Amino acid sequence: MKEQLLELEKKALSDLKAINDATELEQFRVAYLGKKGLITSVMKRLGELPPDERPEFGKLANQVKANLSRLLEDVREDLLSRAAGQKSFLDVTLPGRIPAYGHLHPLTLVINEVCRILSRMGFKVVKGPNVELDYYNFEALNIPRDHPARDMQDTFYISDNVVLRTHTSPIQIRVMETQKPPVSIIAPGKVYRRDSDVSHTPMFHQVEGLLVDRHVTFGDLKGTLTGFLNEMFGRETRLRFRPSFFPFTEPSAEVDIRCVICGGKGCRTCSNTGWLEILGSGMVDPAVYGFVDYDAEVYSGFAFGMGIERLAMLKYGIDDIQLFYRNGMRFLRQF
Repeated sequence: MKEQLLELEKKALSDLKAINDATELEQFRVAYLGKKGLITSVMKRLGELPPDERPEFGKLANQVKANLSRLLEDVREDLLSRAAGQKSFLDVTLPGRIPAYGHLHPLTLVINEVCRILSRMGFKVVKGPNVELDYYNFEALNIPRDHPARDMQDTFYISDNVVLRTHTSPIQIRVMETQKPPVSIIAPGKVYRRDSDVSHTPMFHQVEGLLVDRHVTFGDLKGTLTGFLNEMFGRETRLRFRPSFFPFTEPSAEVDIRCVICGGKGCRTCSNTGWLEILGSGMVDPAVYGFVDYDAEVYSGFAFGMGIERLAMLKYGIDDIQLFYRNGMRFLRQF
C-alpha cells in the first residue's frame, strides 16, 4: 500500500505539471484531493494495515496530501499571475473615457447664491440646532403656548419642551442673547413641519435674516429686499409689499414679485394674478427685545424669511417641489 501511495504521488505530480488553466486545476483537485479523490481513498484503507504499520503509513499519507495541496496552490497563483499579466495590457491607441463629474444639488446652488448676495450686503451667516427648545422656537419669538399662531406651524414635538424647529428664527434669539447691537445676520438651514403635498414637504429649507441697530426703518427693509431680489431674479424684477401678520414682527409684510413665468400677464403658476409670493418680513416686534434685554426705545430692526424651495422653483421654472427630493438623474443633470 505504501508503494501504491508513492506511485500515486508521482502520477499526481506529473499531471500537475501539465495543467494550463483553472478548469484543469479544479479537475485535478477533485480527482486527487476531493472527498472521493484517489489520495482520500487510499487513506481510508488505513484500517487494513497491521496496527504497528499504521502510524508510519498515516504520517506518509498526510505528507503526500499536504505536499500536493501546497503545489496545487502554487500552480493556482501562477495561473492567476499569468491571467493578470494578460489583462493589464494597455492599448494607448484607444480613446480615453471622460469621467462623470458630480455637481451641487439645485437647492444647494440657491442657498449658496442667497448667502453670497446677502453676505455682500453685510450680513453674516450663522447656524443653529435643528432640534430646538420650545422657548427659542416659540416663546422668545412672542408666540406663547396659547397663541393661535402655533397652529400655523404644524410642529413635530419630541417632548413637551423640545421640537424640530419650524423656522430658523430661533437662531436670531440665540445670537441676540450673546451679542449687543448692531446685529446683522442670516440663518440658512433645514426646518420641519407636518405638511406634505405638491407644494409642501415635511422638511424644507429656509433663510431668515435679521438687522438690529439704531434708527433702522421700514425703508431700510424695503431697500434691502429690493436689492436682494433684483440680484436674484434680475434688475427688471418688480416687487410689491402687502400687509400681513407674523407674531414676531410689527408691522409685517409679505413680498410678491412679478410672475417670472408669464411676466405678469397671468398664468396657472401665479393663479392668473401676475404676482408670486416670495417671502415674509417686517419690523421686529418690541416684545421680542424684552427676551434678549435690548432697549426697544434705542434700537429697532427688521427681519425676513424665505423658503429656498420656493425660490428655486421660481428661478428654474419647477412646478413640483417633490422633484427636489426624488433625486432623479434626468432632473439633477439639468443643473
